[in-house]
Amino acid sequence: MSEIDPNRTKSALVLFSGGQDSATCLAWALERFDRVETVGFDYGQRHAVEMQARLDVRDGMVKVLPQWADRLGPDHVVDLTGYGKIADSALTAERAIEMDERGLPTTFVPGRNLVFLTCAAALADRRGLEVLVGGMCETDYSGYPDCRRDTIEAMAQALSLGLDKPVVIDTPLMHLTKAQTWELADRIGGAALVELIVEVSHTCYLGDREHRHAWGYGCGDCPACELRAAGHAEWAAGQ
Repeated sequence: MSEIDPNRTKSALVLFSGGQDSATCLAWALERFDRVETVGFDYGQRHAVEMQARLDVRDGMVKVLPQWADRLGPDHVVDLTGYGKIADSALTAERAIEMDERGLPTTFVPGRNLVFLTCAAALADRRGLEVLVGGMCETDYSGYPDCRRDTIEAMAQALSLGLDKPVVIDTPLMHLTKAQTWELADRIGGAALVELIVEVSHTCYLGDREHRHAWGYGCGDCPACELRAAGHAEWAAGQ
């Protein structure tokens, strides 16, 4: 990852779900950009806890990173519930979490990141925001083809053509492991930011906010929890 460029662009729109990855990306963006806004998507996900986590993480972020609190601008929510109904998955319907006939997890929402990026690019255009920031990661990803670097680069090109202007998509976690994502959060905001991510962010596919682990709340068994737990254990072992 490159050092902070003093001639960097000045504004960013963070695709913000309220999970570990997007929380880390929000902190990363606040460190780098003078103006940062967030956008979330209500696509009919089964667990409303995700939408609440977004608000709680944003509120906590200005407290644990007060030096950049004035950089955090408005939050936006896009209603994509109609899309969620056609993109049937274990995240939007009562389905078992397993591998499908294509070898993809049933938590895969077809085209989700493509739709999110399109909506975010349109919003950024109208808001005058220069960079889209997303938490997509192909190193530790859960089998989602729309998290791959090739997909994101192709989307940037398509959006640039469609909007007749350069569209920059920054994915700071793309080549990081989950352990390195914890390390990045620690570097940016120290123990306070790590604690915020542990206590407030939400990643569990089953929406579990009852069981508290060293790495945060979750069922501990779904793929998202397993990735988060393994990454935290690896990071903690190196402290």
